[in-house]
This record gives sequence, structure tokens and C-alpha cells, in this order.
Amino acid sequence: MASIMRSIGCLLLILASAASASRTLPDKALSMEERHERWMAQYGRVYADAAEKARRFEIFKTNMEFIDGFNSEKHKFWLGPNRFTDLTTDEFRSQYTGYKRPTSTRTAPAGFRHEMATVASADALDWRTKEPSLPSKTKEAAVILYNERCCWAFSAVAATEGINEIKNGKLISLSEQELVDCDVGGQQQGCNGGDMDDAFQFIINNGGLDSEANYPYTGTSGSCNYNKESIHVVQISGYENVPSINSEAALLQAVSAQPVSVAIDAGGDAFKNYNGGVFTGPCGTNLDHAVTVVGYGAESDGTKYWLVKNSWGTTWGEQGYIKMQRDVDAAQGLCGIAMQASYPTIN
Repeated sequence: MASIMRSIGCLLLILASAASASRTLPDKALSMEERHERWMAQYGRVYADAAEKARRFEIFKTNMEFIDGFNSEKHKFWLGPNRFTDLTTDEFRSQYTGYKRPTSTRTAPAGFRHEMATVASADALDWRTKEPSLPSKTKEAAVILYNERCCWAFSAVAATEGINEIKNGKLISLSEQELVDCDVGGQQQGCNGGDMDDAFQFIINNGGLDSEANYPYTGTSGSCNYNKESIHVVQISGYENVPSINSEAALLQAVSAQPVSVAIDAGGDAFKNYNGGVFTGPCGTNLDHAVTVVGYGAESDGTKYWLVKNSWGTTWGEQGYIKMQRDVDAAQGLCGIAMQASYPTIN
């Protein structure tokens, strides 16, 4: 039965990816007012009063004009409206990016495990469909509009779920909320931001992490529930940082073995409105968002990409995922994707 359900899940994922590959572009035959009304209905947006609606409409119009203009040009990716389309860039950054870069030099209990590893010869790898498969927590997260400044917790949990599935063959949905509530202090500020290395260290010190079912996500920072019966269903042995020298090659070595937590610069308008294709920027290295690299591949035109899982729900990007250009000229990788990469280990 488990084998059948896994096969069905993989098939649904493939079908969803195929559907997302078609451009869901806005209907420019409609007036901007009509497009706004349709968008409001689609995303259930209700404004406090007419003045607020008028203000949001102007922001929506500006964003849609940017999307239309971009899509009228030739690019390797395209943009589309999503639930962020009535937000200014500053509002988006303040509400939906939450990675806090460590102030001290990054260290790890062990060296780079995959330093001498031979990268998989396959041109593409997708941990979502590879046996054992990686659960698509992004899709589950889309059911509730979470506070995405908890992105660091989602990134760390996704990588932990992945290595546990690889090592132990168990597909267990783990608790982001335990990290948000209990891993606090210093850089770790719940849904006001945090860092994945500290999250991995918390999981080690805590003796593991509880299940999502036993410690469910609420979408906000709360008090650590020490009185609840916590069952640490998954433990990790350590965590390791991917070297920053020749970093994309090192990141490829790590991702060939397991999903990897990374930080990126995700605050730009193109990233916010990404709808499909291989994202090529523009973006810098102001690392403000945490995601998980779950694979890599190349398009038919030879453009190489990282397959990245986000926590913004399935209405963003390609069913909640983004393809980010790989093997770029910058040593840090596109949007700094190779600057702060790390992963948990299980001996």
C-alpha cells in the first residue's frame, strides 16, 4: 500500500509540474479594475474600506504593469500575479522574508562530508520523486497562509525530513512550530527570523524533533510547550556547512546526496512575481530568505538550474517551487544561493 501511495504521489507531482509549466499569464483584454476584482476574488482579499481598496488597487496596478512589461520581453522565465500582487516591495520584504545571517563565522561539528564525493553522473536529480521521496511540505503549507518569516524553520525541517527519509526510509512530517516556539534567543526570533544552522543545533541538543501531527503549526510565534507530551520522532547526528570556495560545485556535491538548506536574496520584484521558467535575476547577495535545494537539472536550451522549494504556497512559482539558474559567473551563485548552504547529518 505504501508503495502504491508513493507512486500515486509521484504521479500527481509530475502532473502538477507539467501543469505549472504552462504560463498562467494575466488576461490583458480586461481592464485593470476588472483584473483587480478577479484577483481579489481568487485570493479572498477583503479591504477595510474604500480608501484602503483604492490604495491597494494602485499598488496592484503598478505590480501588474511591471509583470506585463517584463513578459513582453524575451526572458528565460516569466512573471504572474499571486497573493503578493497588492503589496509594495518594502511590505513584501518585511512580511515574507525572515532569514537572519549569523553574525559569527560559520562552523560545523564536522568537515564537509561530501568534499571528496563524486557528483552523481546524472544531468538531473529531483529529491521529490527519487526513491526515497521528499515530502512536499510547501504544498501542505499552502493550505494556511503562514507567516513566512518563519522560513528558516521550514528550510531546516525540509532538509531534516529529507535526510531522515533517505537514511531511515520513513516519510515523517516534522514540526516547524517546535523550532519557532522553542529555538529562541540570539538570531533565533521565531516568526521574526532565524538561521538554519542554529535550528540544526537545537534539534541535536533537543534530542530530536517532534512530529507535525503532535506539535502542529499555528503560523505565529508562541511559547515553548514544555508541558505537552513531546515525542522526538526524528534525531540528527550533526550538521555541516558547504564550503564557500568554488561554492556552486560544492553545493552540487551536497545536493547530489541530500536536500540542502540555503539562504538567498529573494526581496526583488522579479523574484516576488516569479511564475515559471528558469529564474536568472536580477538579485543580489543580501541574504534575506531561507529555502531548500531539492535537486538540479537543465532545460532543453542547456540552461542549468537549481530546483528550489519555497514556503510561499502553491500559488507562487511552479507549484511552490522555483528553478534558479545554476553555474553562473558569480562565485556566490545566483542570489547568493551558495553562500550559506548547510545540511543535517544522520550517522
